[in-house]
Amino acid sequence: MQRILVIGATSAIAEATLKLYAERGDALYLVARNTERLKALATDLSTRGAARVETTLLDVTDFDHHAPALDTAWKELGGIDVALIAHGSGAYDKGHLKSVPTLRAGIDTNATATIALMAAIGTRMAEQGRGTLAVITSVAGVRGRAANLLYGAAKAAVIAYASGLRQTLHRRGVQVVDIRPGWVDTPMTAHLKKGPLFAQPDTVARGIVRAIDRHRSVVHLPWIWSPLMLLIRWMPEPIWKRLRL
Repeated sequence: MQRILVIGATSAIAEATLKLYAERGDALYLVARNTERLKALATDLSTRGAARVETTLLDVTDFDHHAPALDTAWKELGGIDVALIAHGSGAYDKGHLKSVPTLRAGIDTNATATIALMAAIGTRMAEQGRGTLAVITSVAGVRGRAANLLYGAAKAAVIAYASGLRQTLHRRGVQVVDIRPGWVDTPMTAHLKKGPLFAQPDTVARGIVRAIDRHRSVVHLPWIWSPLMLLIRWMPEPIWKRLRL
């Protein structure tokens, strides 16, 4: 039995991942900001076989409450084997172009809060001498594009931090897994026309669990995004800037 902490537990990808862990009989600690959805999810996971399900409310941009929430998770489960950070918002919101508060809100949610939680969780795992910290970033962070430039910039910051944190913690027995999904059929992409590159949350969830089990450093989900991102990363800038992506 593993002890699993998931932050942003009510996101579509996180819910699908939690169902897999529940079916394994793991102990789960769920963190989210919507009371009713959190209660409903906890009930569902209990019926699926989770050894234990605990919950707490947290708005990830309420930085003063990060430490108390994590302390409670560690105390309730007696330590954490796997932590998954899965929150995020506003991938296609361009309101920041005319509003500094909107820009700051996007960075706080998708970068600053994530990095702060990674630092705090990484420190606790280093102290216990083991653990896996997984964070959902995005292929959007590999190279900036017009369609989601603020979201992509935020995810790029998290990708860079994950790389550095992996170097920092690997000698302390802590694994850092950077999970980079492509387009996923979730409420965040509800307004987009679905194409062959769209994946379902269940598919991505299976990839997340597999990557964590195997202690992967970086994983693109589904796998097709790995060669696509290699192409995008090395595409010459004169060509890249003319593309409508």
